[in-house]
Parts: sequence; structure tokens; C-alpha cells
Amino acid sequence: MKLIVLDRDGVINEDSDEYIKSVDEWIPIQGSMEAIARLNCGGYRVVVATNQSGISRGMFDLETLSAMHKKMHDLAGQAGGHIEGIFFCPHGPDDKCNCRKPKPGLFQEIQARTGFNLEGVPCVGDSLRDLQAGSSQGCSTFLVKTGKGKKTLEKSKEELPKGTLVFDNLTAVAEHLVPDDPFANNR
Repeated sequence: MKLIVLDRDGVINEDSDEYIKSVDEWIPIQGSMEAIARLNCGGYRVVVATNQSGISRGMFDLETLSAMHKKMHDLAGQAGGHIEGIFFCPHGPDDKCNCRKPKPGLFQEIQARTGFNLEGVPCVGDSLRDLQAGSSQGCSTFLVKTGKGKKTLEKSKEELPKGTLVFDNLTAVAEHLVPDDPFANNR
């Protein structure tokens, strides 16, 4: 088995500068659930690493976050996929925690909880901080142009970790990592 680490907002679901604050606002990006299923069929265990400062900002609570994640799990399951774990930072930018990306805490926790050495593990994000956090632990970095990805590419191209690959969306990443369509016989 292999491991892949995905950011949430802007990679799996639509992002918003106003934050995703409710289950109704949590809308999957077209094809992202099927991409997770394809990754699973290709032998990848999928985990999510996400900053959720809306909690510390009082925009939503842990119960609402849990409901959003249940929706994500359910939709992935309906597409034939599975998300093994969700690692999140509930802190704000001024809280001086070690888990808020670009700091490495979430990735260190993923390594400790899964037992995987993260060297070379794909890390998919739409922002520079997603990729910096993964790169700090030896992950291979993949930038998607969904969410804040296009803006990240325009403003931070020179700062991207060395070797970062750029894709239109999570579907394109999944097709790159799992080139043989595992669902071809089911159509």
C-alpha cells in the first residue's frame, strides 16, 4: 500500500474566501470523489491534512466540522472511495501552534499515526503553505489549479518546492498516479 496526503478546501471541495462554514457550503469539486476512488483502486491510502481556522475564529464548531467530514466520507464512499483519516488544525494564524500549515505538525502526526515514512509520499494542495508543509517532511508535491491554485501559481511560482508538479485538478493527479483506469471494466 501507498499513502497520499490531500488538502481539503480547494482540492477536494470548492473553496471560499469566506470559509466553508456549513455542510451546505461543503460542495465537492467535480470529479474529486471519483479521483479518490481511483487513487484507492491504485493502492493509495488517502488521508487529508487541512487548516480549519474557522473553528478558532468562531465561524463554526467541531460538531459542524464533523458533519462536513461525514458528508465527505459518505460522498467518497458513494463513488467507491475511502478516506482513511482526516488531520486538521483548528488554530488561527496567531495561535503559534505547530500544526497549522506551512508548519509540519499535521504531517508529523500523519507519519506517527500511519507508520508511513513520508519521504516521496505525494502531497496535493492548492496553496504554497500546503506544499511547504508536505515538502518539509520529504513529500513529493503536487499543485492543483482548483481553489487557490491558479493564484498560487501566478504569485508564488518561484517559491514552490523543487520538483512540484502542476495539474488542473485532483482528477488529473489521480490519472497521473494511477494511469490504468481501474473502472474501465465497470462501464
